[in-house]
Amino acid sequence: MNPITLKHIIKQALAEDLGMGDWSSQWLFDSTTQKSGRFVAKQSGIFSGQKILEQIYTALGGGVEVFWSIEDGQAFEEGSVLTKVNGPVSTLLSGERVILNLLQHLTGIASSTQDLILRLDDPNIKVVDTRKTLPGLRMIQKYAVRCGGGFNHRFRLDDGVIIKDNHIAAAGGIAKAVEMVRKQQGHMIKIEIEVETLNQVQQAVDAEVDVIMLDNQTPDQVKELRKHIPKSIIVELSGGINPNNIAGYKNCGADVISVGWITHSVEACDISFYID
Repeated sequence: MNPITLKHIIKQALAEDLGMGDWSSQWLFDSTTQKSGRFVAKQSGIFSGQKILEQIYTALGGGVEVFWSIEDGQAFEEGSVLTKVNGPVSTLLSGERVILNLLQHLTGIASSTQDLILRLDDPNIKVVDTRKTLPGLRMIQKYAVRCGGGFNHRFRLDDGVIIKDNHIAAAGGIAKAVEMVRKQQGHMIKIEIEVETLNQVQQAVDAEVDVIMLDNQTPDQVKELRKHIPKSIIVELSGGINPNNIAGYKNCGADVISVGWITHSVEACDISFYID
């Protein structure tokens, strides 16, 4: 993770939650009062968020010792103590809500990503995320996907060219759109094109794009369309794929399945914090 971006995310989160200060903790305890605490999992999952927790305590003034029982990407069971902490009780309490919000969310993403991979049960297909992320949290959400065993799609629009349906409509067709991009394209930039029909697949193949995205296709439709795409072109599936139907895409011939669900609709993992 980019440390500058991470600091910015944490600064924004703390500013939103603390306001002028945590009066409850500051007025109950002075800065010398030390306590221990523990973060406990209320359900099983895949953990993500070590650096987030550590950096939040640092941003609050430091002085907190962290004793990890787990690393990012590791599985845990219900009741597991994920980490123990010791330090100024005012710092532990002031950071509690922001830490839990982010740990629960990121661990939920990592756990859901791993669940999708297990349901798919196809080592030849990579499960990747999308840009359907929460504003300001993209970097850490995509990090959580990697903790769950998934891969990252574009971080930003300038990471690559994806010509989608609206681009095609505005440009006047697939061939025209690819031609226009190629006039500007650097040698390091790949071109991906979104298609839905056999005719569009054939146009994309003729245009010699790098990646063809089959959008909103059933497993049987994917298998049929794959027959018309050379092995040299990467095939990505997207649109409506979730835990309930991903198993049906096993052995369908795709190389990549992109799933927006893993960053915009996952449930948080239940984690609690207790002062000892």
